Amino acid sequence: MRLLVTGGAGFIGSEFVRQTLAGYADDRVTVFDKLTYAGNLDNLEAVAADPRFTFVQGDIADRPAVERALDGCQAVINFAAETHVDRSILEPDAFVKTDVLGTWTLAEAARAAGVQRFLQVSTDEVYGPVLDAVSTETDRLDPSSPYSASKAGGELLVLAAYKTYGLPALVVRGANAYGPYQYPEKLIPLHITNAIDDQPLPVYGDGQQRRQWTHVEDFASGVDTVLRHGDPGQIYNIGSPEPEAAMPANLLVSQRVLELLGKPLSLISFVVDRPAHDRRYRVDAQKLLSLGWQPRWRFWNGLEATVNWYAEQPDWWRAIKSQAGHQAYYAQNYGDRSTFAR
Repeated sequence: MRLLVTGGAGFIGSEFVRQTLAGYADDRVTVFDKLTYAGNLDNLEAVAADPRFTFVQGDIADRPAVERALDGCQAVINFAAETHVDRSILEPDAFVKTDVLGTWTLAEAARAAGVQRFLQVSTDEVYGPVLDAVSTETDRLDPSSPYSASKAGGELLVLAAYKTYGLPALVVRGANAYGPYQYPEKLIPLHITNAIDDQPLPVYGDGQQRRQWTHVEDFASGVDTVLRHGDPGQIYNIGSPEPEAAMPANLLVSQRVLELLGKPLSLISFVVDRPAHDRRYRVDAQKLLSLGWQPRWRFWNGLEATVNWYAEQPDWWRAIKSQAGHQAYYAQNYGDRSTFAR
């Protein structure tokens, strides 16, 4: 099968590409990526020399460029998105352009090309906060941020294309991913890299927000399972089936990072919470498990492995954090949040 993987130079997309080329000898992969701040060709270094791999730089909102990249492809997996909640609060227009308009442009081009599968990668954040239950695929959507609202809009357009035009579309809603190659703005990679450099670890509010952490390898294998075995028109949650004890408060995650690195807990820096910060998410992944998906990572083991990876790959993340764009974002997002004591 020939796949077009949009956003394939990003965190989860690049893991999916690496898994696909390692696991399917007859597959060919074209990565189509705009190479925004979070897209990094270094993430694809392991497959760059593979003759089954092709890279094309482009924007999913650019219909002619999408059509050229789609030529000969039988399936589309859309990882391309603006993804960071904090950035969506600062620059919401970019999220609407990529996550809504870009997704629709891509879906329309895929429909015209007659692809056999179109898989839209969405997020558990479309459900909104779930304080003491789990979200199933039939639950109502209640997004809180411009990011989650734009992702909800994109997936609803894809599902509308299935119902109205027969686009063979599938949707996955993924829990928070973590692991190697994650851009150091999300909680886990930011706190690991800050801790290594003895910099403060900014913790929002009281740090009691909880997430259903899912290792990027398991997330990518879940996407693959849906691509190859899911039913068009259906939605599948991707989230670790570990018990509630594997959903520690963010503060505990940060403290464990410091312990693993032998750093003092005094590096924890409580900062003013972000607007509309959801307290908890948890999805029910039974529908995906019924397709044969088998995650292999347990969170605390995966966190330790992730800490070790960043400790062993300083050149990768230091190159990112030294960029002016990253530093400007960090100053903009955290500079006006006064630190306060608990």
